Amino acid sequence: MGGKFDKSFNEAVHDGAEAFTKATGIAVREYEPQTDAQREQAIRNFARRGQDPIIAVSFSQATAVKAVAAEFPALHFVIIDTVVDGADLDSVVDAPNVQSILFREEQGSYLAGMLAALRSGTGKIGFVGGMDVPLIRKFACGYVQGARAVNPKVEVLQNMTGSTPSAWADPVRGAELARSQIERGADVVFHAAGATGTGVLQAAADAGKYGIGVDSNQNALHPGRVLTSMVKELDVATRTALEAARAGTWKPGTTVLGLAENGVGLAFDTNNAAAVTPEM
Repeated sequence: MGGKFDKSFNEAVHDGAEAFTKATGIAVREYEPQTDAQREQAIRNFARRGQDPIIAVSFSQATAVKAVAAEFPALHFVIIDTVVDGADLDSVVDAPNVQSILFREEQGSYLAGMLAALRSGTGKIGFVGGMDVPLIRKFACGYVQGARAVNPKVEVLQNMTGSTPSAWADPVRGAELARSQIERGADVVFHAAGATGTGVLQAAADAGKYGIGVDSNQNALHPGRVLTSMVKELDVATRTALEAARAGTWKPGTTVLGLAENGVGLAFDTNNAAAVTPEM
């Protein structure tokens, strides 16, 4: 719901599709739902046209994927950030034509927390989440634990933007939450909030503090003021799923991508080089 060009989660998936098209010449049709009801409508419309595979972006589309995949057993479906039956990571997906791609966000966020604590001069850092759901709490949990590994006395200020999908697309509210944390002493603020996070990074930069980006490499949004970005390789996962379907090697089931699989990590480049010490 944060839009295709959110500079974060959705845009990374779009970039993966674009890379596939550039390499193969095969167009990937996209649809941006504006309401909850449009998710299932869009997936079903793709299926009726025989488009295959169909990639659903985010946990919010789980119900729609489960319903449509059952109606079109000959087609292949991919969902990112959840398992369609809502079971845990070690379960087997019931649907034989659905591939679930999950990430270990807590692992990359742990490293982001370490950097934040090493960079902080106040001993206070912040976290702004998007929609208050278990997925985003994973980011927060890893961030806190990583920060405490560096400084057991670190204080982590936390806020979630909201409890509805609109929480992904409210940069004004993101900026307000970040400013509030900065006023209370936070000098590094990590966001896991989609398009809302652009407001968080802007507020941190305006205050002369540091932000930490998420999902895509957001270091270039405010060079020198984005300490790092906790990247999820959503573009790679998307392109890989499309390539596998084209090659006939696509398989159902659950894939979990963490540090060991290069599925998550931190972004280092010329934009944040001056802010990152050798220790960090």
